[in-house]
Formats: sequence, C-alpha cells, structure tokens
Amino acid sequence: MAAVPDKPALEGLEDKWGAAWEEQGTYLFDRDAAKAKGRAGVFSVDTPPPTASGSLHIGHVFSYTHTDVKARYERMRGKTVFYPIGWDDNGLPTERRVQNYYGVRCDPSLPYDPDFTPPFEGTTKNVKAADQVPISRRNFIELCEKLTVEDEKTFEDLWRKLGLSVDWTQTYRTISDDTIRSSQLAFLRNVERGEAFQSLAPTLWDVDFRSAIAQAELEDRDQPAAYHRLAFHKADGSSDVHIETTRPELLPACVALVAHPDDERYQPLFGTTVVTPLFGVEVPVLPHPLAQPDKGSGIAMICTFGDVTDIIWWRELDLPNRTIIGKDGRIVAEAPEAITSPVGLAFYAELAGKTVFSAKKRIVELLTESEELIGEPRPFMHPVKFFEKGDRPLEIVSTRQWYIRNGARDERLRERLLELGRQIDWHPEFMRVRYENWVNGLTGDWLVSRQRFFGVPIPVWYALDEQGERDYDRVLLPDAFQLPVDPSSDVPPGYTEDQRGVPGGFDAETDVLDTWATSSLTPQLAGGWQRDDELWQLVAPFDVRPQGQDIIRTWLFSTLLRSALEDDRAPWANAAISGFIVDPDRKKMSKSKGNVVTPADILDKHGSDAVRYWAASSRLGTDAAFDPQNPTQIKIGRRLAIKVLNAAKFVLGFEAPGVLGDPGAAVTEPLDLSMLATLDEVIAQATASLEAYDHARALEVSESFFWTFCDDYLELVKERAYAGGPAGQSAAVALRTALSALLRLLAPVLAFAAEESWSWFQEGSVHTAPWPTVSGVTGDPAVLAGASEALIGIRRAKTEAKASQKTPVDSAAITAPGDRAAALRLAADDLKAVGRIAELEITEGEEFAVTRIDLAETED
Repeated sequence: MAAVPDKPALEGLEDKWGAAWEEQGTYLFDRDAAKAKGRAGVFSVDTPPPTASGSLHIGHVFSYTHTDVKARYERMRGKTVFYPIGWDDNGLPTERRVQNYYGVRCDPSLPYDPDFTPPFEGTTKNVKAADQVPISRRNFIELCEKLTVEDEKTFEDLWRKLGLSVDWTQTYRTISDDTIRSSQLAFLRNVERGEAFQSLAPTLWDVDFRSAIAQAELEDRDQPAAYHRLAFHKADGSSDVHIETTRPELLPACVALVAHPDDERYQPLFGTTVVTPLFGVEVPVLPHPLAQPDKGSGIAMICTFGDVTDIIWWRELDLPNRTIIGKDGRIVAEAPEAITSPVGLAFYAELAGKTVFSAKKRIVELLTESEELIGEPRPFMHPVKFFEKGDRPLEIVSTRQWYIRNGARDERLRERLLELGRQIDWHPEFMRVRYENWVNGLTGDWLVSRQRFFGVPIPVWYALDEQGERDYDRVLLPDAFQLPVDPSSDVPPGYTEDQRGVPGGFDAETDVLDTWATSSLTPQLAGGWQRDDELWQLVAPFDVRPQGQDIIRTWLFSTLLRSALEDDRAPWANAAISGFIVDPDRKKMSKSKGNVVTPADILDKHGSDAVRYWAASSRLGTDAAFDPQNPTQIKIGRRLAIKVLNAAKFVLGFEAPGVLGDPGAAVTEPLDLSMLATLDEVIAQATASLEAYDHARALEVSESFFWTFCDDYLELVKERAYAGGPAGQSAAVALRTALSALLRLLAPVLAFAAEESWSWFQEGSVHTAPWPTVSGVTGDPAVLAGASEALIGIRRAKTEAKASQKTPVDSAAITAPGDRAAALRLAADDLKAVGRIAELEITEGEEFAVTRIDLAETED
C-alpha cells in the first residue's frame, strides 16, 4: 500500500498506473483461469480494430470508453475478460494515405527497387496524381507496412493514456501472415460450399481508386444536375418521342426506352422502335413497372449504365450491353457496334477519351446544333451515389468480380440472417431495426474483390486454354496447408513457375479481398479460429460486439453473415451500438466536414479520467455534442476525479479497524446505518444498469450518491469521527466501508483516480477487486435523506442571516411530517454537531422547514 500524499493530484497518474498495470499484468487474459471457469466464466469482446490510416478522433475515445467501462465491470464481477484489439491496416484509406504521405503511386508493371527512397515523407499533403512517383507493387506494399506500423504505435500510446484495459498481448493486424491465412481459408471454404462465386456483371466503380465498390460502401450526396429533354425519332418518321435525362453523355450507350405498363400515353409505342438522336441507333420501346409516369416526360432511356435502375432494366428486359465508360472514368475509344453510320461514328469520335464531365458538355453542344435538345436544360439537386471515401460520383462498368452470397437472392439465407439478428440482444434495442432494414433492402450479393494492392490476395489462379486465355470455369485453388499464398508469386498445386502466363498453364488472380471481407472475421482473427482451438472454444461466440451505428450495414452485417455461413450461429450475444459525436451545431464529426477534434490535447489538458467521464455520461445509441472550446462535461468529470482523491484522503485520516465485515469493525449509529443502506440501493441500481449495458445510468446513480456522501454525510459525522469512542468508531468504519464501495463503483469510469485512492489503503488493484455487493445492513435510508435536507436548511438559514457556517447557534427548530421527523431525531446529535447548535427541537408539521434558528451572540 502506498502512503497518502500531502496534496493528491491527477497529474501523472496515467503514466504511473499505466506502467504499473503493464508490469503487473493487470489486464492479461488468464487462460488457465478461463479453462477452470469454463465458457460461462469468460467475458469476450470483439473489439473494433481502428483503421490505421491517419489519426484517431474524439469519437473513437467516446465509443471505446463505453466498451472499456463494461469490460472493467465484468472483470470485477469475477469474469476472466478476453479483451483484444486489432489494427485495420489494409484497404483503400491506407493506400491513399501512403500515396499522399510519400508522394507515390503503385504501378504493378514496374520491377522491385530494393534501394527505392520515397520523394516525400510526411512533408506534403494531397500530392497531385501527376506528381506521384510510380513504384512497383512490392515497393508500395513495403511503404504501406512501414506507415501503418508507425500509426499503430501512435494509436496504442493514446489508448494506453486513455486507460483502455485491453490485453496488449492479444493484438492482431488485418494484413499479417496469420490474418491472411485465416481470411484466405474462410474465403476458400466459402468457394467450396458455393457461397463465393465470380461473375462478369455491371459493377459500381470508383474512377479515382480504380476499384469496384460494394453496396454497403455507398453513400448518397446531393449534387447539382440538370434535366435535358431529348427528341427520339419514331421509325415511321412521325412525331418525336421526348425523354428527359440527367446523363446525355450516355446517349451512345442507349439500348431502349421504357415507360410504365399502365401509362396510356406510351402504350401504343410498346413493341415499336425509335431512333436515337445524333447516333441513329434503332432501340425498342418497352414497358416496365419501375418506370415513373410522373418523372420528367414519363418515359426514360435505358443506358448501360447510368444508375442502378438501368442494371435492373437491363437484366429483366434482357437488353444488350453497350458500355462506353472505361475504368478510368473516360469514354472508351471504340464505339458500340450498334453505331454504324458515318455520321454517328463521327459524333462518337468527338466524345472518345473525354471525361464524363467533358463528354456531357460536348454532347449538349452537338444536340443543340442538331436541334435534338428541346429547350434549355433544367437545373436541380439530386442524390448521387459515391464511394463513402471517394471524391467523385461512381460510374457503372462491366467487370469480372468475386461475390459472396448474402441473402439478396436467397430467401432462406435472408430469413436465417434475420433470425440470428433477433437472437442478439441489441443495446439499444431499436438499432436492430437498422440491421433488419439493411438485410431486407439488399439488392445484390456482396462484392468482395478489389482492384487494389495492399490487401489480402484472393487465393485463386485460373487455368489458361490453348490460346493463353483464362478459362474462368477452371478456377485453381490452393490446399489449406499452403496458406497464406500470394498468387502473383506462388503457384497452384500441380503447376510450376515456368507455366505462369503460357498457353495450357495458369494465370494469377491479382485482385485483393475487400477490407470488410477480412474485418468481417474479427472474432475469428482475435479468437484463434482454425489456429488455436482451445482459445476459440473459450471465447466464441463472443459476448459483445461494440461498434458505431454507421457501420451496422458493413461491419456488423458482414460479420454476422460470415458466422452464419461458417457456424450457423450469431457471432456474439450482444451488440452495443454507440451514437455519434456531433459538433455544437449538432453536425456529425467527420474528416470530410473538417470538424473533427483530435483527443491528444484534450487528454493532456483535462486528464484521462475527465474525458472518460464525459464519454461514459452518454448512453449507447445516443449522440453527444462536443465543444472543444467549452467542454463542460469534461470539466465536471475532472472535478469529480479530484474530489475522489481528496475525499479518500480525508476518510483515511480516521483510524478504523477496517470495513464492515472485518473483525472489530462495527457500525451502530442510525445515521451510519442509514448511509450504508442507501449505498446498498446504489450498488443494486448500478449493478443492474451495467448488466443491461447502461453505463450512463450506473455512473449517474453512483456519482449522485458520492456527492451526497461528501457534501452531507461526511460533514454530518466528521465531528463524531474525530471524537472517537464507540460512536466515532461507527462513523469511521462506515466511512471506510463506503469509500471502499464507492471507489469500486467509480473505477470503471475514473480508472486512474480510483486506482490511486485504492492504493492508499488496499493491496492489489481496484480493477481486479470484487465488485461491491449489497451488505444487507439494517438501516433506514430516510435518516440520511432527512439529515441531508435538514443540513441544507440549516446552511441556508445561516446564509440568509449573513452568518458564517461556523457561527454557533443557541437553538434551532425544525418541523417535518411524522415519519421524517422520527428519522430526523435519530440524527439529531450529528445535526447539532455540524450546525454548532446547542439545542435542536424537532417537531411534527405538514411540511419540512427550519422554523427557527437563533444565532449565538459573538464578539465583532
């Protein structure tokens, strides 16, 4: 036990106790203890792996603190806590950060340069693509590895400063050999069961990242657009058919016009053909129920592909594919085969090679010149689909990709996913609706391949036919014992390296798995799936998945899907969903809005316990506002943490034989028993709240009692405690008993102040001490409540008399209803002592009131 300092302070506690916890292994997962207790004695957390591509922000501190409070509580309840943490290294954000940080871009055609030195190293931001130095894939991956490792060190330092009680020996990276092996193994098992497949199909495509994008990664952003009214010509030369489109540049890709089957205006046209403006291509007019009679002219052109609806029409109406946008976002050089006239080909040549924006501008000019643009374009705003991390609208191109079935086209799988979602306890419960809405709204299987470089390689090769072309029906898979593999450098079973790329040989898949395809396996990665069977049996299914509400559709859904496909069960028993951090204008904090607050300075200025208090004051699923210029809640938390230290020092100044239950430690006085009975109610409420994942309520009731304990009870009994004797010993034991319980109640939130105070009179860590339980003392909570109310009244009366609180009182009178008056009489001696009252009269009355206070005459 440590000596009580003369002047307790919060400064330096993070470093002091962080080092002590590390040295003592306070938060290590004890496998032997876990085996002895069995799965029911383990509490396992599927901790979110933060993306190691930049910096953590105050929102991370907010949500990760919620998890830590629960983990600390479960540890004190006697559970063996498995609390790992990972780093999400791979994916598009990491690549973009490396490109900007080092001023490079990946060109897989280049050879490896072992002596390469990047042109920049964090000295510039957002290096223009034209200025980025091309390097080999291997050089690029080495830079990704280097930068993410540095970022992870910074992240770990911040998490340690915050006091996260994770086990730092249980960490993983989403790009390590173990992770690649697990991710590839899970994917191969999906392939073998028919759950993963490849397909050539229209694909949402980000032209900057040059990669396919999955449905879960989309977001709508309002963008300016304009309706352009175009004249299509009837084949018989009669009146034109007018359509309105926001994408006139896709006119060369038009394959049909479509109207609603019940639209009488266009029913005579169904089954006929019309001719496109400029390009003179004959296209059919068809009915389809997705056409909107009240939108534009009520008839639309179907292009391959302008939006997701075009894909639906294309599939269901069995239309040709005339894609004209390439993977670089420019109009491809070769015109669709349907454009055959010299005039049409000449018009197309004016568009070829242009960006979508430039092509739109030019085709509007051509349509104006040909008088096939009717009237002026009509501007408006509308939602456009973006990759959530992208800067330009997505295009739709036809590519061959890998998919995993997700229930979009499998009703049985969809129902199973909904059923598993209902088996999970959601905190708060309404978040389950968001999951169900996502599952019910799926329109396509999960696209898991990405045309990037720093990621888990898709572990397949393709047999080449006699002409050296890929035979996509002959996919070559590695054996499980070969994993991890990189198809670009490893060879499939039965082949040799000299058969790579030659007719009759093989070709490597160069795509990598979407980062969510690896992150969806975080329980498996952390829990030793197919690597450490004993650990997996001890921790899985996990007890809780904590995460943000914005990634229910991505991380939560994909993890549940992979667990359903592999084990036919939910991956966790509980889902704890944090709200957002919003700025003072109630706008969500995000890097794109420029309103993100980084936590390091806040932690340095106010202390970790203060920041933890702010975070823990918000319930799960509730957004919290944060104003860095006036962080009121953080200041309140700091005041509370300082008060804990000072109150502990004061209480420990009284000699006591121990806490209630220790030999010779007896509590006999009514006020002391009342305080402990009230404390029992607080312990019961806080425990029930933490069991229900309501950390905010647990903190609220514990903090409220703590201030009553300090401001009222401690003041009421300190004179008696100083005086000694049996009555004084009763107070000293009650004070120490309450301090012991309060430090444990507050420890999950005020991790450092509670540990410091605990060390002054207890062996071991407060964070491994048993959670307080109800003592069962026989006491009437009304005694403390009445005495507190009376003390407030006495203080007010002295203040109104413009007297010091230390001014003696010759006599005072208090009235209170019958039961309350009786309770007050049990605390009369303590009230007289704290109020310096010579005579105190307590009588029954209709309402509580201090009816008289006669101050003693004092010399000026």
